[in-house]
Amino acid sequence: MIALNIHKMLKAEGGTMDLHINTAIHPGELVALYGPSGAGKTSTLRMLAGLMDPDSGTISNDDTPWFDATRKINLNPGKRKIGYVFQDYALFPNMSVRQNLQFAQKKRGNSQLISTLLDMVELTDLQDHKPATLSGGQKQRVALARALAQEPEILLLDEPLTALDPKMRLKLQEYLIRVHREFQLTTLLVTHSISEISRLANKVLVLEKGKVAREGIPSEVLLKHNVSGKFKFVGEVISLEAADLMYVVHVLVQEQPIRVIATAEEARGLKPGDQVIVASKAFNPLIYKLEA
Repeated sequence: MIALNIHKMLKAEGGTMDLHINTAIHPGELVALYGPSGAGKTSTLRMLAGLMDPDSGTISNDDTPWFDATRKINLNPGKRKIGYVFQDYALFPNMSVRQNLQFAQKKRGNSQLISTLLDMVELTDLQDHKPATLSGGQKQRVALARALAQEPEILLLDEPLTALDPKMRLKLQEYLIRVHREFQLTTLLVTHSISEISRLANKVLVLEKGKVAREGIPSEVLLKHNVSGKFKFVGEVISLEAADLMYVVHVLVQEQPIRVIATAEEARGLKPGDQVIVASKAFNPLIYKLEA
Protein backbone atom coordinates (compact mmCIF):
# COMPACT_ATOMS: atom_id res chain seq x y z
CA MET A 1 0.00 0.00 0.00
CA ILE A 2 1.21 3.49 -0.88
CA ALA A 3 0.72 5.93 2.00
CA LEU A 4 1.17 9.66 1.41
CA ASN A 5 0.99 12.42 3.99
CA ILE A 6 2.92 15.31 2.48
CA HIS A 7 3.02 19.11 2.37
CA LYS A 8 4.54 21.30 -0.32
CA MET A 9 4.30 25.07 -0.76
CA LEU A 10 3.80 25.79 -4.45
CA LYS A 11 3.52 28.94 -6.50
CA ALA A 12 -0.06 29.49 -7.53
CA GLU A 13 -2.15 32.09 -9.25
CA GLY A 14 -2.39 35.01 -6.86
CA GLY A 15 0.28 33.79 -4.43
CA THR A 16 1.20 30.43 -2.91
CA MET A 17 -0.68 27.19 -2.29
CA ASP A 18 -0.12 24.61 0.44
CA LEU A 19 -0.39 21.26 -1.31
CA HIS A 20 -1.38 18.72 1.32
CA ILE A 21 -2.08 15.15 0.26
CA ASN A 22 -3.05 12.58 2.88
CA THR A 23 -4.31 9.37 1.31
CA ALA A 24 -3.66 5.65 0.84
CA ILE A 25 -3.56 3.76 -2.45
CA HIS A 26 -3.97 0.00 -2.39
CA PRO A 27 -2.11 -2.48 -4.63
CA GLY A 28 -3.77 -3.01 -8.00
CA GLU A 29 -5.86 0.16 -7.89
CA LEU A 30 -6.12 2.48 -10.86
CA VAL A 31 -6.53 5.90 -9.26
CA ALA A 32 -7.39 9.06 -11.17
CA LEU A 33 -6.30 12.50 -9.98
CA TYR A 34 -8.88 15.02 -11.15
CA GLY A 35 -9.32 18.74 -10.65
CA PRO A 36 -8.63 22.15 -12.18
CA SER A 37 -5.23 23.17 -13.51
CA GLY A 38 -2.95 24.25 -10.69
CA ALA A 39 -4.63 22.05 -8.07
CA GLY A 40 -1.44 20.01 -7.49
CA LYS A 41 -2.05 16.85 -9.53
CA THR A 42 1.25 16.72 -11.40
CA SER A 43 3.20 17.85 -8.33
CA THR A 44 1.72 14.90 -6.43
CA LEU A 45 2.99 12.47 -9.08
CA ARG A 46 6.42 14.12 -9.11
CA MET A 47 6.77 13.85 -5.32
CA LEU A 48 5.70 10.21 -5.38
CA ALA A 49 8.28 9.53 -8.10
CA GLY A 50 11.06 11.35 -6.22
CA LEU A 51 11.39 14.09 -8.84
CA MET A 52 10.24 16.77 -6.36
CA ASP A 53 10.86 16.84 -2.62
CA PRO A 54 7.98 17.55 -0.22
CA ASP A 55 8.59 20.25 2.39
CA SER A 56 7.42 17.90 5.12
CA GLY A 57 5.65 14.61 5.70
CA THR A 58 6.11 10.98 4.67
CA ILE A 59 5.77 8.69 1.67
CA SER A 60 5.94 4.92 2.08
CA ASN A 61 5.22 1.84 0.00
CA ASP A 62 4.47 -1.47 1.72
CA ASP A 63 5.79 0.02 4.97
CA THR A 64 9.12 0.88 3.30
CA PRO A 65 9.83 4.59 3.76
CA TRP A 66 10.52 6.44 0.52
CA PHE A 67 10.49 9.90 2.05
CA ASP A 68 10.48 11.02 5.66
CA ALA A 69 11.37 14.65 6.33
CA THR A 70 11.90 14.11 10.06
CA ARG A 71 14.15 11.07 9.63
CA LYS A 72 15.87 12.62 6.57
CA ILE A 73 14.97 9.68 4.33
CA ASN A 74 14.66 10.38 0.60
CA LEU A 75 14.88 7.29 -1.60
CA ASN A 76 16.44 7.79 -5.02
CA PRO A 77 13.86 7.83 -7.88
CA GLY A 78 15.59 4.85 -9.48
CA LYS A 79 14.87 2.73 -6.41
CA ARG A 80 11.15 3.46 -6.18
CA LYS A 81 10.01 0.88 -8.79
CA ILE A 82 8.05 3.52 -10.69
CA GLY A 83 7.37 3.96 -14.40
CA TYR A 84 6.49 7.52 -15.41
CA VAL A 85 4.75 8.55 -18.65
CA PHE A 86 5.15 12.28 -19.14
CA GLN A 87 2.67 14.51 -20.93
CA ASP A 88 5.28 15.51 -23.53
CA TYR A 89 6.48 11.89 -24.06
CA ALA A 90 10.14 12.83 -23.21
CA LEU A 91 11.54 10.37 -25.78
CA PHE A 92 15.19 10.47 -26.82
CA PRO A 93 15.10 11.90 -30.37
CA ASN A 94 18.44 10.37 -31.42
CA MET A 95 17.35 6.83 -30.48
CA SER A 96 15.08 4.43 -32.32
CA VAL A 97 11.90 3.09 -30.73
CA ARG A 98 13.68 -0.08 -29.61
CA GLN A 99 16.69 1.85 -28.32
CA ASN A 100 14.41 4.07 -26.22
CA LEU A 101 13.01 0.97 -24.56
CA GLN A 102 16.40 -0.67 -24.15
CA PHE A 103 17.83 2.45 -22.49
CA ALA A 104 15.04 2.35 -19.90
CA GLN A 105 15.39 -1.36 -19.17
CA LYS A 106 17.26 -2.47 -16.10
CA LYS A 107 20.62 -4.12 -16.50
CA ARG A 108 20.20 -7.88 -16.71
CA GLY A 109 16.52 -7.37 -17.37
CA ASN A 110 14.23 -9.83 -19.13
CA SER A 111 15.75 -10.24 -22.61
CA GLN A 112 12.34 -10.95 -24.14
CA LEU A 113 10.55 -8.05 -22.49
CA ILE A 114 11.35 -5.44 -25.16
CA SER A 115 9.98 -7.60 -27.97
CA THR A 116 6.91 -8.43 -25.86
CA LEU A 117 6.22 -4.75 -25.21
CA LEU A 118 6.72 -3.76 -28.86
CA ASP A 119 4.25 -6.44 -29.86
CA MET A 120 1.76 -5.43 -27.17
CA VAL A 121 1.61 -1.78 -28.29
CA GLU A 122 1.78 -2.76 -31.98
CA LEU A 123 5.08 -1.05 -32.73
CA THR A 124 7.22 -3.99 -33.89
CA ASP A 125 7.17 -2.74 -37.49
CA LEU A 126 8.32 0.72 -36.33
CA GLN A 127 10.99 -0.39 -33.86
CA ASP A 128 13.85 1.05 -35.94
CA HIS A 129 12.16 4.42 -36.49
CA LYS A 130 13.16 7.62 -34.68
CA PRO A 131 10.50 9.55 -32.68
CA ALA A 132 10.42 12.43 -35.20
CA THR A 133 8.90 10.10 -37.80
CA LEU A 134 6.07 8.91 -35.52
CA SER A 135 2.55 10.20 -34.99
CA GLY A 136 1.37 11.48 -31.61
CA GLY A 137 -0.40 8.22 -30.84
CA GLN A 138 2.66 6.18 -31.78
CA LYS A 139 4.91 8.35 -29.59
CA GLN A 140 2.52 7.88 -26.68
CA ARG A 141 2.68 4.11 -27.12
CA VAL A 142 6.49 4.26 -27.14
CA ALA A 143 6.40 6.31 -23.92
CA LEU A 144 4.08 3.76 -22.30
CA ALA A 145 6.20 0.80 -23.42
CA ARG A 146 9.38 2.55 -22.22
CA ALA A 147 7.85 3.03 -18.76
CA LEU A 148 6.92 -0.66 -18.67
CA ALA A 149 10.43 -1.66 -19.75
CA GLN A 150 11.58 -0.61 -16.27
CA GLU A 151 9.39 -3.41 -14.85
CA PRO A 152 7.69 -1.05 -12.39
CA GLU A 153 5.24 -1.89 -9.66
CA ILE A 154 3.68 1.58 -9.91
CA LEU A 155 2.78 3.40 -13.13
CA LEU A 156 2.34 7.19 -13.15
CA LEU A 157 0.53 8.76 -16.10
CA ASP A 158 0.46 12.56 -16.45
CA GLU A 159 -2.38 13.44 -18.83
CA PRO A 160 -1.11 10.88 -21.35
CA LEU A 161 -3.99 11.18 -23.83
CA THR A 162 -4.77 14.91 -23.82
CA ALA A 163 -3.33 15.79 -27.25
CA LEU A 164 -4.85 12.84 -29.12
CA ASP A 165 -7.96 12.68 -31.29
CA PRO A 166 -11.00 10.85 -29.86
CA LYS A 167 -10.46 7.65 -31.87
CA MET A 168 -6.81 7.33 -30.83
CA ARG A 169 -7.70 8.26 -27.26
CA LEU A 170 -10.14 5.34 -27.04
CA LYS A 171 -7.56 2.99 -28.55
CA LEU A 172 -4.91 4.01 -26.04
CA GLN A 173 -7.36 3.69 -23.17
CA GLU A 174 -7.63 0.03 -24.17
CA TYR A 175 -3.83 -0.27 -24.01
CA LEU A 176 -3.78 1.31 -20.54
CA ILE A 177 -6.42 -1.07 -19.23
CA ARG A 178 -4.57 -4.03 -20.70
CA VAL A 179 -1.11 -3.18 -19.32
CA HIS A 180 -2.54 -2.26 -15.92
CA ARG A 181 -4.11 -5.71 -15.64
CA GLU A 182 -1.45 -7.84 -17.33
CA PHE A 183 1.46 -6.28 -15.43
CA GLN A 184 -0.55 -6.19 -12.17
CA LEU A 185 0.29 -2.53 -11.62
CA THR A 186 -0.83 0.12 -9.23
CA THR A 187 -1.57 3.07 -11.51
CA LEU A 188 -2.08 6.79 -10.90
CA LEU A 189 -3.55 8.79 -13.76
CA VAL A 190 -3.77 12.58 -14.00
CA THR A 191 -6.64 13.57 -16.29
CA HIS A 192 -9.20 16.30 -16.95
CA SER A 193 -11.56 13.86 -18.68
CA ILE A 194 -14.47 12.51 -16.66
CA SER A 195 -15.22 9.96 -19.40
CA GLU A 196 -11.62 8.71 -19.09
CA ILE A 197 -12.03 8.38 -15.32
CA SER A 198 -15.30 6.51 -15.68
CA ARG A 199 -13.80 4.07 -18.17
CA LEU A 200 -10.43 3.46 -16.53
CA ALA A 201 -10.39 4.23 -12.82
CA ASN A 202 -11.80 2.37 -9.84
CA LYS A 203 -10.99 5.30 -7.53
CA VAL A 204 -10.76 9.06 -8.01
CA LEU A 205 -9.15 11.81 -5.93
CA VAL A 206 -10.62 15.24 -6.63
CA LEU A 207 -8.02 17.93 -5.86
CA GLU A 208 -9.04 21.51 -5.19
CA LYS A 209 -6.55 24.19 -4.18
CA GLY A 210 -3.99 21.62 -3.09
CA LYS A 211 -6.33 19.48 -0.99
CA VAL A 212 -8.22 16.23 -1.58
CA ALA A 213 -11.76 17.58 -1.64
CA ARG A 214 -13.43 14.24 -2.40
CA GLU A 215 -12.30 10.66 -3.01
CA GLY A 216 -13.92 7.32 -3.71
CA ILE A 217 -15.62 5.40 -6.52
CA PRO A 218 -15.95 7.65 -9.61
CA SER A 219 -19.71 7.17 -10.01
CA GLU A 220 -20.27 8.25 -6.40
CA VAL A 221 -17.73 11.08 -6.29
CA LEU A 222 -18.46 12.71 -9.65
CA LEU A 223 -22.21 12.16 -9.74
CA LYS A 224 -24.77 13.62 -7.39
CA HIS A 225 -27.17 10.74 -8.05
CA ASN A 226 -26.81 7.06 -7.22
CA VAL A 227 -27.14 5.69 -10.75
CA SER A 228 -28.41 2.17 -11.32
CA GLY A 229 -29.33 0.50 -14.58
CA LYS A 230 -28.45 -2.18 -17.07
CA PHE A 231 -26.16 0.15 -18.99
CA LYS A 232 -24.23 3.34 -18.27
CA PHE A 233 -22.37 5.42 -20.82
CA VAL A 234 -20.36 8.59 -20.33
CA GLY A 235 -20.79 11.16 -23.09
CA GLU A 236 -20.62 14.84 -23.95
CA VAL A 237 -23.62 17.05 -24.64
CA ILE A 238 -23.61 18.34 -28.23
CA SER A 239 -26.88 20.28 -28.24
CA LEU A 240 -30.35 20.50 -26.68
CA GLU A 241 -33.71 21.00 -28.40
CA ALA A 242 -37.01 21.90 -26.73
CA ALA A 243 -39.82 19.58 -27.86
CA ASP A 244 -43.21 20.35 -26.34
CA LEU A 245 -42.81 19.66 -22.60
CA MET A 246 -39.66 17.60 -23.07
CA TYR A 247 -36.12 18.13 -24.34
CA VAL A 248 -34.08 16.21 -26.88
CA VAL A 249 -30.47 16.06 -25.70
CA HIS A 250 -27.88 15.13 -28.33
CA VAL A 251 -24.96 13.32 -26.67
CA LEU A 252 -21.69 12.09 -28.18
CA VAL A 253 -20.83 8.66 -26.72
CA GLN A 254 -17.58 7.09 -27.94
CA GLU A 255 -17.77 9.05 -31.21
CA GLN A 256 -21.39 8.01 -31.78
CA PRO A 257 -24.14 10.67 -31.49
CA ILE A 258 -27.26 9.55 -29.64
CA ARG A 259 -30.50 11.29 -28.69
CA VAL A 260 -31.97 11.17 -25.20
CA ILE A 261 -35.43 12.40 -24.31
CA ALA A 262 -35.18 14.33 -21.05
CA THR A 263 -37.59 16.08 -18.74
CA ALA A 264 -37.19 19.77 -18.02
CA GLU A 265 -35.73 18.85 -14.62
CA GLU A 266 -33.15 16.49 -16.16
CA ALA A 267 -32.19 19.05 -18.80
CA ARG A 268 -31.98 21.97 -16.38
CA GLY A 269 -28.45 23.32 -16.26
CA LEU A 270 -27.20 21.19 -19.16
CA LYS A 271 -25.27 22.93 -21.93
CA PRO A 272 -23.05 21.86 -24.84
CA GLY A 273 -19.72 20.55 -23.61
CA ASP A 274 -21.08 19.14 -20.33
CA GLN A 275 -20.10 15.56 -19.55
CA VAL A 276 -23.02 13.33 -18.61
CA ILE A 277 -23.92 9.74 -17.80
CA VAL A 278 -26.66 8.14 -19.87
CA ALA A 279 -28.20 5.21 -17.99
CA SER A 280 -31.29 3.01 -18.26
CA LYS A 281 -34.05 2.37 -15.78
CA ALA A 282 -37.07 0.26 -16.68
CA PHE A 283 -36.07 0.58 -20.36
CA ASN A 284 -36.16 4.38 -20.17
CA PRO A 285 -32.89 6.27 -20.82
CA LEU A 286 -31.97 8.77 -18.13
CA ILE A 287 -29.36 11.51 -18.26
CA TYR A 288 -27.31 12.86 -15.36
CA LYS A 289 -24.80 15.68 -15.34
CA LEU A 290 -21.37 14.84 -13.94
CA GLU A 291 -19.82 17.23 -11.45
CA ALA A 292 -17.04 19.44 -12.77
